[in-house]
Amino acid sequence: MGVPGHKLSLEEFLEWENAQPVRNEFHRGEVFPAADVGRVHGYVVSNLLRHLGNELQRSLCQVFSQSLKLQITDDTILYPDVFITCERDDLRTDQIFRSPTMVIEVLSPSTQAYDRSKKFALYRRLASLKEYVLVDPDTRRVESFRLGAGGLWTLHDMSKNPAMDLAFPPCTVAMDDLFSRVGRPPPRHSWPSRPVRHSGVLRPR
Repeated sequence: MGVPGHKLSLEEFLEWENAQPVRNEFHRGEVFPAADVGRVHGYVVSNLLRHLGNELQRSLCQVFSQSLKLQITDDTILYPDVFITCERDDLRTDQIFRSPTMVIEVLSPSTQAYDRSKKFALYRRLASLKEYVLVDPDTRRVESFRLGAGGLWTLHDMSKNPAMDLAFPPCTVAMDDLFSRVGRPPPRHSWPSRPVRHSGVLRPR
């Protein structure tokens, strides 16, 4: 089914979107197909989920990924690449999250401008958000925007650091782990040979 040609309420969007085979985002009545992701993007998201999950094993906070909806006030639904929440209500929900402390977006050429500008502006409407992180697999650039005193966001460029050190909650991911498999071709599987019977003896084909 195509994107609706008229504006929807939040409730109408959720009912419609739950029946769709692909992800769609929502802002002030309008529907926008979520950006497609590629292999490298998938590697970085997978690396983040694995290593942040390990970091948070003994924490009350949990990390989630791009298949889950994040609601911002009553007029916006987005799909962050990765986010962390410590909010009790979030940790009990199945679909819609509302109170992340940190959001991470993995950049691509087609989404970079949006992630740096309008999407960041939308995320800043979340009262719970304390940190917004941008990861660029092409340039290996890692930038964190952290909320400080007076409501000001401060840039922390970690691109040349040996690790990505996050603050809300405190987590560390080595850059080698963050970018593991990025820039390498997908592995070629070597399937075991299928044995065949020859003169009563099993021999590999």
